[in-house]
Amino acid sequence: MFASLKKQPFIKMAQLSTLIAEGVEITGNLLFTNGMRIDGRVKGDVTGRAATDAKSPSLLVLSANGHIEVSVRCGDAVINGTVIGDLDVEQRLELQSDARVTGTIRYRQLQMDVGATVQGHLLRVAAPSAAGNVVELGAEKAVAAERR
Repeated sequence: MFASLKKQPFIKMAQLSTLIAEGVEITGNLLFTNGMRIDGRVKGDVTGRAATDAKSPSLLVLSANGHIEVSVRCGDAVINGTVIGDLDVEQRLELQSDARVTGTIRYRQLQMDVGATVQGHLLRVAAPSAAGNVVELGAEKAVAAERR
């Protein structure tokens, strides 16, 4: 019955075009396109954005040895290291077993493995509605609009 449900691979290795290697320490804000893997340490904001021609969101992979201090904002994230600061993930967040997050986490979809720890708040962000551009009029405005 469940044989037809195949787990889709979450990480597309070709999407990871940037690497902060183990032993590398960066102080300052990072802006990356498509995907980045961090095995080293970053003290500053880490922000990902999808390329203009890409159909998939930006992807951040933080290995078990990786460490980010301040804040993270990206499309998708796989966290297995330490984040001290807020984590804002637009789509899918995977907290693997060695993940240690201190701060507020905003996400749309969350997968959390046994052993991952969070000190802070988890806030699920709702998907945008299809009628996101519809403006509702208050009762007084609606009545005034009907009289015209």
